[in-house]
Amino acid sequence: MLNIGRYGTRDLEKAKVFYDAIAGILGASRVTDTPRVVGYRGPEGGMFLVGTPFEGEATAGNGTQLGFQVASRDIVDALHTKALELGGKSEGAPGERGPEDYRFYACYFRDLDGNKLNAITTAK
Repeated sequence: MLNIGRYGTRDLEKAKVFYDAIAGILGASRVTDTPRVVGYRGPEGGMFLVGTPFEGEATAGNGTQLGFQVASRDIVDALHTKALELGGKSEGAPGERGPEDYRFYACYFRDLDGNKLNAITTAK
């Protein structure tokens, strides 16, 4: 249903390093790079943006979360590992979530600004 998401950052250069690595694992590429925002497009065409706010300081939303749909459990694991290597914080290690028939395997992490993300697959 969604085709775009955006998070704010207090340090765009550090955010680029973090999200360039995450994008590489997702098979996404950087398609926008301006002094205020960087954008990534995934294989299915969705966009993820991170940039400095138009007004005020960037803050992480309480209860806000974006998720990446991925093709395999290995990618979920790799994203979680890479996020932590880059200074992100774990909000839930990779593992099965919910009832078994959901086939829902996910991880949760925060970026360098405290924005919450997850990676999810239904692949076995």
